[in-house]
Amino acid sequence: MHHAPSHFIIRISCPAVSGIVAAVTTYLAEQGCYISEMAQFDDEGNGRFFMRAVFRFNQGLDGDIGNIESGFADVASRFDMDWSLHSSAKPMRVLLMVSKFDHCLADLLYRHAKGELDMTITAIVSNHLDLRPMAEREGIRFIYLPVTKDTKAQQEAELLKIVAETGTELVVLARYMQILSDDLCRQLSGKAINIHHSFLPGFKGAKPYHQAYERGVKLIGATAHYVTSDLDEGPIIEQEVQRVDHAYAPDDLVAIGRDTETIALSRAVKYHLEHRVFLNHDRTVIFK
Repeated sequence: MHHAPSHFIIRISCPAVSGIVAAVTTYLAEQGCYISEMAQFDDEGNGRFFMRAVFRFNQGLDGDIGNIESGFADVASRFDMDWSLHSSAKPMRVLLMVSKFDHCLADLLYRHAKGELDMTITAIVSNHLDLRPMAEREGIRFIYLPVTKDTKAQQEAELLKIVAETGTELVVLARYMQILSDDLCRQLSGKAINIHHSFLPGFKGAKPYHQAYERGVKLIGATAHYVTSDLDEGPIIEQEVQRVDHAYAPDDLVAIGRDTETIALSRAVKYHLEHRVFLNHDRTVIFK
């Protein structure tokens, strides 16, 4: 769901102890704020507490969010909180990365145009020129960064430079078919989302859907996850599956695969844009 521009979102994670919710809600109430949405989770396995709250100033009150933020530091210190405060009036700045497949990019651009994804697209970066016309049709800056074994480090440095210059807060690999280095993955930790096909078993290499056909799979799946140095093993944000059977030809599986990939990726991006995703070691906590 979209939040009104006048709303603010506070995200909190901290050691699980008594009094956290009371402290947060009391503080916001004392500052003349109304909480319209709140979710919390206590991970008893590692003693970590997670909370997300959406609030606004009470009607007729022209509050100062800067004062809210500075004053909350005392509450945060008391509970050893990792926390952040975000305004719904400020769309997240997102950079999209693609190669030759266009279905995920087309879906994200469509949902953005329809207002489903509240973001500012800073650029589309690609290691191929195939999707340049799509970017130009939308009036989005297209940056060509061809990658070879010899230029990989140089182009990744250029990518980080673009991220910094554009103020990019999230990088989305919308079927970007290039393995990122361990160093780049570390620098984009928690700020880069990837999409890949996921099967049981997990077919690797060229033509995974054709491999799936040969093995007679019964489920077609896709997984959206945060990028880590362990290829395709980062914290999972969203998954989508569709059932298939013996009547589906390889091309049918490819088509279904496109659908599952676009659905899983768009949901994951939306959850991140709305500050609903918390990293919890190798897993995620998502308040939907």
